[in-house]
Amino acid sequence: MKLDDDDFTLLGLPRRHAVDRAALNAAWRRLQGEVHPDRFAAQGAAAQRVAMQWAVRVNEAYQRLKDPLARAAYLCELRGAAVDAERNTAMPTSFLMQQMQWREALEDAADLAAVEALDAEVAATERALLADVERRLDTEDDAAAAAADVRALMFVNRFRQDIERRLDTLDPTR
Repeated sequence: MKLDDDDFTLLGLPRRHAVDRAALNAAWRRLQGEVHPDRFAAQGAAAQRVAMQWAVRVNEAYQRLKDPLARAAYLCELRGAAVDAERNTAMPTSFLMQQMQWREALEDAADLAAVEALDAEVAATERALLADVERRLDTEDDAAAAAADVRALMFVNRFRQDIERRLDTLDPTR
């Protein structure tokens, strides 16, 4: 185990988008048990600092792999297809039109039911895109196409956050 191992190697998992969540959680707990700084208290400050670096590294890997979008972006990067969302914002016209329609629908939504219906529609699109990403990465080995889907998912994810804020405004008890 090395600090510069990729997240999958570090956690002992296959480099796939489809991750067994129970195996991921178990690997994280096992590694945290091995590297937790408290285990090194008797060995001095230097050993505890090294253990802290390991604990942080293990937590970073776990956080990245438990999030399907972050995991997809990471796999694309590992396979040489940088998502590069900050500079590459090109999207198909049909996707951009869909985004505009959703934004208008959110603005026009008069009540909780309308926003919830929109959220359900967007969530279905998000699930379909995630399935496409998983297929492209795990079956087709097409990281470039997966990277394009990841960029689209980032747009959808941000929009779902806008929907959540609107839902919270309409029903603060949820």
